[in-house]
Amino acid sequence: MLSGIGTTEILLVLAVVLLLFGAKKLPELARGSGRALRIFKTEVKGLADDDDKPEALESTEADKKPEQI
Repeated sequence: MLSGIGTTEILLVLAVVLLLFGAKKLPELARGSGRALRIFKTEVKGLADDDDKPEALESTEADKKPEQI
């Protein structure tokens, strides 16, 4: 996917970002992006964990509840 991107293109993108945001804003942008990525990862992991839990909860709830006719 990224095989077409070379060193020159990456440096050009970094230069444009530097010109748009300035040197003082770059650490703040990187910090914010890192936090957002970390939150996203934990939420995705939480969703994956939640997908596993309902199956276990359904079987334990079925064992506890008497069937109604």
